[in-house]
Amino acid sequence: MIERARIKLSPWQQAAVAVGSAVGALLDPRRADLIAALGETTGKPAFERVLERMRRSPEGRAVLLERPRVISAKVGHAWDLPENTFGAAYARFMGSRNFSPDDRPPVRFMDTDELAYVAMRAREVHDFWHTLFGLPTNLTGESALKVIEFEQMHLPMCLLSVVGGTSRFNAKQRKLFFQHYFPWAVKAGFQCTDLMCVYYEQHFHEDLEDARRKWGIIPAPTAPK
Repeated sequence: MIERARIKLSPWQQAAVAVGSAVGALLDPRRADLIAALGETTGKPAFERVLERMRRSPEGRAVLLERPRVISAKVGHAWDLPENTFGAAYARFMGSRNFSPDDRPPVRFMDTDELAYVAMRAREVHDFWHTLFGLPTNLTGESALKVIEFEQMHLPMCLLSVVGGTSRFNAKQRKLFFQHYFPWAVKAGFQCTDLMCVYYEQHFHEDLEDARRKWGIIPAPTAPK
């Protein structure tokens, strides 16, 4: 499925898609397809480094070998797990927002099937990271998670998303983000394990707090009143 969706681009075409996606995403940060295209057309070196790290990690190698997909048919059992588990927390996160794991746009602009899978995996584990870090899906929460994603993967798209997202803050939101969430996100992204090397689906049954401790996750702080 990943392979069929791929489109081969010349360097000029890749640059054109990157610029067009960047402009469109800045104008409308809700356009997941444009953000995805921007990530792919500017992120190949970063995804190559992530791939190499996954190859060096036993759990990362298992992910590359088995290529699990975060889709309803594969993660639906999370809704049946005990409420203290990571899987149940993920199910609550998705259910409370009426999200579906099947809504992610396909990868289109990666050169190889393996890189395409890594890009898709990065896209599909996004909501696992929301769950683990306890971040909301509003503009503040998404911008904070993009800081963590940049520290983990060094994708230019993440940095551009932070710039685009924070430019839409009002003065109060901007002050809250840079004084409260940004310093936490920098520390959290640096301290935690290599999150792309985790086979999350194999840890669904574990206690959420135990999983956080094992992976060095610092949950998001409560916003000051």
